[in-house]
Amino acid sequence: MNTRFEGDCVMHDDAHDTSMRLAAFEHVRRLSEVHDHLTANELRPGFEFNGERIPLINPQRGIFKPQQMRFLLSIKTVFPKPGGKVWYDDQREVHRQIFEGDEAIDYAFMGQNPDAADNRWLREAFENGIPIIYFLGIAPGRYQSIVPAFVSGWDATALKARVAFGMPDQEAFSPPETVLERRYALRAVKQRLHQASFREAVITAYNGRCALSGLPEPLLLDAAHIVADKDERFGQPTVPNGIPLSKIHHAAFDAHLIGIDPDYRLHVSERLLGQNDGPMLEALKRLNGGTIYLPNRDKDQPDRDRLALRFERFKAAA
Repeated sequence: MNTRFEGDCVMHDDAHDTSMRLAAFEHVRRLSEVHDHLTANELRPGFEFNGERIPLINPQRGIFKPQQMRFLLSIKTVFPKPGGKVWYDDQREVHRQIFEGDEAIDYAFMGQNPDAADNRWLREAFENGIPIIYFLGIAPGRYQSIVPAFVSGWDATALKARVAFGMPDQEAFSPPETVLERRYALRAVKQRLHQASFREAVITAYNGRCALSGLPEPLLLDAAHIVADKDERFGQPTVPNGIPLSKIHHAAFDAHLIGIDPDYRLHVSERLLGQNDGPMLEALKRLNGGTIYLPNRDKDQPDRDRLALRFERFKAAA
């Protein structure tokens, strides 16, 4: 099987396979623009190609090639439920490898037979430089889609493949050729995983509601850092360093127009309090003197030391 390049994408002798693959990539990208994470509800319907429904994944297996395609389309790593059985090492290891690695990560074979169909699909993708979708678990039943990813190695003895990631927002679906490209791509995935995992944990802790307004729509919420992650001492991506805020409240918090003191009381800046211009501004002003909504578990509540540090910055900006 020969691989050649034409225009901005990898072209194969099997043009039908390539066209179907690009349709799958575009469908997943559209889904990811609408949803912060993907679940079975989004993935189960698959995508449509030439009037036919094509699956994106096999719900029961991590390595998937639709029967309509010549080469592997997707792999996934699930995030195990607390107390649940872990079937493969990569369920526990993939996040660690992404955060600690420098170029690529391991992906465990299905079973012990390297010649089993699933594992052959990995090998064929490796040998032919096929771009694939990696559905990376960030929480039980929730995934981030990484497009494109590439099988960059295949080891029958270790029963593992290696997976590298494409350059962020790249148009050409060709494997990264240099160490520098692979490291850059992995750093981008690391940042995305950090953001997705942090957001998922924070918003879940508050039952999907804004801590200031109570707005119950997760799609309109951000996970705001109390102390920015560039602060090595206090900026860790943990739930006590995060607060779920709607887009407008997040912007006001980041601009020090709204502050939260260590007793969880809300303070609105004099700059906003002195203005009179419509219902949105009035809603922000009414927050002054109130308190934030708190998560159910004490251990998830905002850290008072971090709030104190952030509140000093709010007062200094007044």
